[in-house]
Amino acid sequence: MSNRVGLMVRGLAAVLLVLVSARLAAAEEKRLPVPAVSIRAGELIRDDMITERAFAPNVLGVAMFIEGRQILVGRMARRTLLPGQPIPTNSVEDPWTIARGAMVKVVVEDSGLSIVTYGAAMQSGATGALIPVRNTDTGVIIRGVVQPDGTVKVVDGS
Repeated sequence: MSNRVGLMVRGLAAVLLVLVSARLAAAEEKRLPVPAVSIRAGELIRDDMITERAFAPNVLGVAMFIEGRQILVGRMARRTLLPGQPIPTNSVEDPWTIARGAMVKVVVEDSGLSIVTYGAAMQSGATGALIPVRNTDTGVIIRGVVQPDGTVKVVDGS
């Protein structure tokens, strides 16, 4: 009889241990935004493309993942983002104002003098990015900062 009672007590203790462990694991879960659909590289992320999913801390490891939906919406995917998977911080960027190869207006301003020419963007860039541009007339490569209106303003020393 005492063996039965001992087995029952051990069984109850095991069940309690499992329940407590499950409750602790649920308390430590982290909810992260994940794609609801596949998002291709270069695609702008809309609110309806994102959902949330709970992850256990041991599944996430030490990698840095985006923790807020507001950080994603309106940004652009740098690589394909798969449904249900956490999104690494380096896999999204601000949308490009200028695409690589696009013809852009290049502005040089100095001491009240303003010179405007055109060039081909040698790389894509968002507003504020420093990009190289090939002058279409001379072939010279200059560097400038992308402006909100899509022009490139040459920086000193270029």
